[in-house]
Amino acid sequence: MPQPITISTRPLPVGRNVINDLAILGRSVPLYPVDREMHLADVAAAREASPQRVGWTACFMKAYAIVADEMPLLRSWYVPGLVPRLATASQSVASLAINRHEAGEDRLFLARFPAPDIRPIVRIQTSINRHATAPVEEVYGRQMQLERMPGWLRRTILRWNMGSAAPKRPFRVGTFSMSSLAGSGAGNHFHPTICTTSLCYGPLDERGRCRVTIIADHRVLDGITVARALERLEAVLAREIATELRSVEAAPAVPPAAAA
Repeated sequence: MPQPITISTRPLPVGRNVINDLAILGRSVPLYPVDREMHLADVAAAREASPQRVGWTACFMKAYAIVADEMPLLRSWYVPGLVPRLATASQSVASLAINRHEAGEDRLFLARFPAPDIRPIVRIQTSINRHATAPVEEVYGRQMQLERMPGWLRRTILRWNMGSAAPKRPFRVGTFSMSSLAGSGAGNHFHPTICTTSLCYGPLDERGRCRVTIIADHRVLDGITVARALERLEAVLAREIATELRSVEAAPAVPPAAAA
């Protein structure tokens, strides 16, 4: 006979607080996904040939910020009120979802990367590495502070940041977000976000093809604009990003004394 089912419960981990709030607040945004199959074999070859490791996330982040520099709506967001407005930031700030395994559990953190379009791609990768390995208190102090606040206060702050036109808003929310499970061989092509757009990409197949998705806020962007952004993104990856990858120099040798 089957054994009786037993149930155990425990308090919701504190690390879920902000992520859960963002998922709930994201339900108020009328999001829709637009996909494009991109041919990125040349970019993949340039990555493989680079003397320094540069991940796909850094490539997509810089390429998307270049596209956003050309298309201001990708740097804009909806500001509610009696007379709704669109606010546009002068530069992009990427909000990247990074998984960290802490205290035996997976935790999702959000890292901000200002102006990736004008930063060397190797420097972007170095910053991503730091957010993936440095002590969480050092690189995610604000998120951890929010996690410890009462729920009503936490959600009030997040909701205010969503609809604010203040100059600090891009650094607190991001002008676009990024999330990918390509490294695990999977795709998450319609995840929650409170940004106007969110970029995600799946793993490359054997022919160098990749499914890339932009999730967009319909209050700000229509589908044709998003489709054009994806087309331009593929071109930027194939040209500007591949060219920069081919020009990456080997990392300087570390003197033995410094290595010790």
